[in-house]
Amino acid sequence: MQWSYEIQCGEYALNLNEKTFIMGILNVTPDSFSDGGNYNEVEAAVRHAKEMVIDGAHIIDIGGESTRPGFAKVSEEEELRRVLPMIRAVSEAVDIPISIDTYKAEVAKQAIEAGAHIINDIWGAKAEPEIAKVAAHYDVPIILMHNRDNTNYRNLMADMIADLYESITIAKHAGVRDENIILDPGIGFAKTFEQNLEVMRNLEQLKVLGYPLLLATSRKSFIGHALDLPVEERLEGTGATVCLGIQKGCEIVRVHDVKEMSRMANMMDAMLRG
Repeated sequence: MQWSYEIQCGEYALNLNEKTFIMGILNVTPDSFSDGGNYNEVEAAVRHAKEMVIDGAHIIDIGGESTRPGFAKVSEEEELRRVLPMIRAVSEAVDIPISIDTYKAEVAKQAIEAGAHIINDIWGAKAEPEIAKVAAHYDVPIILMHNRDNTNYRNLMADMIADLYESITIAKHAGVRDENIILDPGIGFAKTFEQNLEVMRNLEQLKVLGYPLLLATSRKSFIGHALDLPVEERLEGTGATVCLGIQKGCEIVRVHDVKEMSRMANMMDAMLRG
């Protein structure tokens, strides 16, 4: 199974055969593990979004609820209050697609109406299956991330593939087209340190599902654990994961350090794609 690798995001078409796409992270939360609190104000968020575009971002991912381990959940109303002004402002300021990082159906709906083009769901449409209907109704791509409530796997990669297939089934039953499905292995979610490394070593196995892969490893704790480094010193470790991910077939990488990761991706593309 192999679907079209051109993803239509509103007026934007992303040809995933052409190059590795860089998704720049713009968190507008006060408690995000890496850059929380830095871009809460609209003006600062717009400025940072513009910088990321200059540095090589092809997509801006806006999130209003921290997904770090042990994060405090926020209400739907609070999440909307955080993200909608940012989406409106950023969509007017930059000429690339915007994704909304949420697992809440109503947040996704209002975000798309405010100007977002992609839904990025850390629960793979399992927390609120209604989110898949939102994606289908607006005919937008949805990123289905692998996640679960525990780390008890009988066979890690086989279980992940089965879990992701459940998310794909939810999306397709809701009417999402195959061309609008992107998968994320969920590095750092429901996985131990050793399991994260095992997933990284075996990313290519997820291609059996036939959909594009997004890799989101930027500054995550498994890098800090491997290198014994704090979050602000994980650039090189992140770069190693990005390069391995591209070599293993990931078409999109979600990162904080856009300039550096864009250069690494461009070099990997030069070597792998010619």
